[in-house]
Amino acid sequence: MSNGAGRPPEHRPRTVSAPSIPRALLHALTTLLAAFLVALAAGPAGAAPPDDDLVKVFVVQDPARTGGQLATLPSIAATVLGDPARADEILRLNQGQTQKDGGALTGPGDQLHPGWILRLPQDASGPGVQLARDTSGQGGGTSAPPGSGQPAGPGTGGGQSSTVLTIPLAAAAALLGAVLLALVTAGIVGRRKVRAGWSAAGRALGRLGEPARRRRRLAQRQATGRWFDADAESVRRAYDALGEFAATDRAPERAVHALSVDPREVTVWLSPSETADAPWTNVDGTRWRRPAGAPGPYAPSGTAPSGTAPAAAAPTAACLVRAGTDADGRPVFVDLSRLDGVLSVTGEKAVARDVVQNLLAEIARTRPGTPVTVLRGAADAPPVLVPPSLRQVPQAGPPAVAAPAPARGTVRAAASRRPLQGLVVVAGTPDGREAAELAALCGPGGAGWTGLVYGGSPDAHWHWYADGEGRVDIPVLDLKVTVPA
Repeated sequence: MSNGAGRPPEHRPRTVSAPSIPRALLHALTTLLAAFLVALAAGPAGAAPPDDDLVKVFVVQDPARTGGQLATLPSIAATVLGDPARADEILRLNQGQTQKDGGALTGPGDQLHPGWILRLPQDASGPGVQLARDTSGQGGGTSAPPGSGQPAGPGTGGGQSSTVLTIPLAAAAALLGAVLLALVTAGIVGRRKVRAGWSAAGRALGRLGEPARRRRRLAQRQATGRWFDADAESVRRAYDALGEFAATDRAPERAVHALSVDPREVTVWLSPSETADAPWTNVDGTRWRRPAGAPGPYAPSGTAPSGTAPAAAAPTAACLVRAGTDADGRPVFVDLSRLDGVLSVTGEKAVARDVVQNLLAEIARTRPGTPVTVLRGAADAPPVLVPPSLRQVPQAGPPAVAAPAPARGTVRAAASRRPLQGLVVVAGTPDGREAAELAALCGPGGAGWTGLVYGGSPDAHWHWYADGEGRVDIPVLDLKVTVPA
């Protein structure tokens, strides 16, 4: 075997590999960048306190810019304060104040007009909150905030103003160190790793704000729960609207699967084959809407006292419960009497449990004494609390079922109405024995009870899907709601 002696030397290009950057250096870069951005954001606010005459305001937008929805005091309070019940605070701050068009807010039921500038409490926050100059001491009200499309009031124009951006010493040092480290890193690791470093820094900054954002979201959901506890008026209006579709000597009953009510309008979800008479107008294939002050030709003459019983003309089997609020903050009702068996809520476990917990609270308000039995499904499922006004029974004692009926899926047209006789709550996905008991109690030919499962159940008639933000998708209604917590 030759050792290579006598061969001409091979001239190969010399490859110099760049040394890899230490992991600690990448961590240091990410930390410095994050510290600089946080310090830069906090620096000017801390260096220059805001003027004493700047206040927080909300400019009422034209419905053409908001998808046809005009703001109300409760919707503004829900958006910027996280609690619709704080609408009276906004009313007190603006009551009697003359607006640009000569109008003024006098009571909680007044309609707001586009262009009105409403003063807000100082703890208001959110994308609709703007800063404006308080000109009350100059014989005026509140000047229009910049960018609102309104002419500036006294104190906002004339003269020259300058804004001084002050960067603290710590922020300047962090900036200098971040720039130097970024240049060194770019020369060592190249463009790809620099991009990876920036991505890591962005994710780190996002994680810094995530806990606060989740806390705000939870606070809004908790405020919705308190609102539902105190609001019986929307329940009464929902039953009144349902009564318009009850059977009469002139027309059979039309199936209403969901409703949304507020002081301005009422929306119902009908079957695709159903229609509604004027003043109802069709929004899409299944949604119909009318103004709140214009009930239909067969409107009920009775009302539901305190939201605890259906209106006189409403079907006695109806069981309306608020599933949550829609994108505009309006309560959305579903009729559990048309559930026809079992509701399965999957997705984020804690939010799915909140869905079932809220439905139990709704039934406890309108139908106290309803029997409830709880089956323990998955061991890791969060437990549910049965409200004390419901009657919890250890075991329902289902009748014998000769053969299980086939599942009918989520076809809404196949649902049939039956009174709410009792509830079976399953914490998590049921096992084989619990699935058989659930079918015997809630399935076709069973005891006629209604099942609420926060977990997978293939035999369920309705399937809802919960995410980590507290939202629930109801595919059969093509609707997404935010559930109370």
